[in-house]
Formats: sequence, C-alpha cells, structure tokens
Amino acid sequence: MSNVVLEEQDLFADLVGQPLAVTLLKSALKQERLAPAYIFAGPEGVGRRLAVLRFLEGVISEGHCNQRHRRRLAERNHPDLLWVEPSYSHQGRLISRSEAEEVGVSRRTPPLVRLDQIRDISRFLSRQPLESSRGLVVLEEPEAMAEAAANALLKTLEEPGHGVLILLSAAPERLLPTIRSRCQLIRLIQLSAEDMQLVLQRLPAEVDQEAVKQGLAQPELVAMAGGSPGALLDHVRQWSRVSPDLIGRLHALPTQPIEALGLARDLTEALDGEQQLWLINWLQQHLWREQQNEQVLRKLEKLRVQLLSFVQPRLAWEVTFLDLMGL
Repeated sequence: MSNVVLEEQDLFADLVGQPLAVTLLKSALKQERLAPAYIFAGPEGVGRRLAVLRFLEGVISEGHCNQRHRRRLAERNHPDLLWVEPSYSHQGRLISRSEAEEVGVSRRTPPLVRLDQIRDISRFLSRQPLESSRGLVVLEEPEAMAEAAANALLKTLEEPGHGVLILLSAAPERLLPTIRSRCQLIRLIQLSAEDMQLVLQRLPAEVDQEAVKQGLAQPELVAMAGGSPGALLDHVRQWSRVSPDLIGRLHALPTQPIEALGLARDLTEALDGEQQLWLINWLQQHLWREQQNEQVLRKLEKLRVQLLSFVQPRLAWEVTFLDLMGL
C-alpha cells in the first residue's frame, strides 16, 4: 500500500502556514497547466524545499500522493530530477556546501552557481525523460550566479522545452528582471508564532530537541530566524559550534586592547569563514539589544564586507574590536 498512489491524502498536508502557495500549486496540478519555469521565493526555512518536493511529486503522480516517488525525490535519486546547488571549486571538480564541510574545503567565500552547472541544466532539460512526463530541475540560490551563468540561464528559459525548471530563491530581487519575467512566482511567507511552534513539534526524532529548546530561549536566535523554523534550526546549529567561552567573551565587548587582540586571535582560529559571517549576524542582534547603537551595526557590516573581500580575517576583527572600544 505504501508504494501506490494514495488519492485520499492531501499532497501538501505537511506544508504549514502557506495557504496561498498551496492554492496556486494545487490549481496548476489539477488543471494540468504547468509553467515551464517557477521561482519559489521566500525566507530560508519556511518550507520552500518541502513545497518544491510536494509539487514535483504531484507532477510525477498526476496531482496525488505517492510514497515511492516521495522517497525518491527526497533522496534526490529520481532519474528525471536534477537538483543543483551552489558549489565550490576544489581540485578540479565542483562540490556542494555539505561536501565542502565534510572534506574541510575553505568556505571563506560563499559558493557560486557556475556556468558549467547551467549548461548541465540545459542538457538535462533537452533529453527525453525516463519515467516522468517531463524533466524536472531545481536550482538552489540562483541569485548566487556570476554574469555568464545568469546569461546562460536566461537562454535556457527562452527555450524551455517540455521540462519544469524551479528556481529556489530567498532573494529573487537579485535575479535579472528578464529571468524573473519568464518564471511564475510562488511566494512563501514567514510563519506565525503558532505555525512555528507547530512545525517545531513535528521535527523528526534525530533532531536534538534540547538544543531547539535552548535556541528558543536565545532572543538573538529567535530574532535572526524571523518567523522561519528552518532558519531557527540552522542558527541553533551554528550557535552550538561556537564554544561557550567565545560566546561568553562576546557578550560584552573588550575594554582593553590586549583583550581585543586576544579575542580576534581566538575567534579566527576557532571559526571558519562561514561561521565568522554568521557570528556577525549574531553580534548585530546581541549588541542592538544591549545598546541600540546604529554605529555598532554599521561597523559590524563593514567587517562583513571586509571578510568577503579577502581582507585578512584576524586583522579585520582586531580593527573592528578596537574601533568599537572607541565608541
């Protein structure tokens, strides 16, 4: 029974707090009027990936639930699905963010969607699907494209073929207007406090519930999540990677130059580039709650720009801490 179509079930039953998106997607499936390209837009962690997976399940299963397809799509091993993520270039090959973390690749700069990946998308959409009625492609973070990749994607959208291309974006405004105009927008919104609690109660057993409770007790993490359960979980994971000693030292800014230099040294030795960028977000939330000083936010934003511009991280943190001492 688990591998057959289950018509009585609601395909989008587990997508919480997104009634408009669900209505649009159900209508497209029911009327069999699929656009060649979509943008699933909204904040991180509000259900965009889940919405995409359920929509693709409906495309393959003619609008119904199918546990076999659901499992294969979730595992990304369906022959008619290509799921593309921003990547790092490492030893002559492209690797995803999760792979980069596993093999210890420097993540000082954000990953990119590259021209070769867009070419792979074009080739995939042009081939004949094996099991589905059409090829299915999901591109995460299309806003992380260089100009050449964006132009190549635009050409693909101009000749979409019979496939379905979904752009999964938290910042659709950063895409070329010509790309946005060729895609149907499915907007997902921040969840209410009640819906956030509902989602968190449904977390799988492998999620550390105690860590989630601790995260909910941290006002900085709740503020950073901005109504997104998924973002809260990500912030909890990031927060747990920073040692309690560092967190304690960051709760109050250094008051002596020697303290500032030591904190900058220990921070950059303990955290990689991605973690340091996350820590800037946390510091902005924490210090705003403590001081409500816009100058502090601007100086931390300047630090972010420096870290993304290949300034030596330890030096950038040293200068920032010393500068903040002078406020």
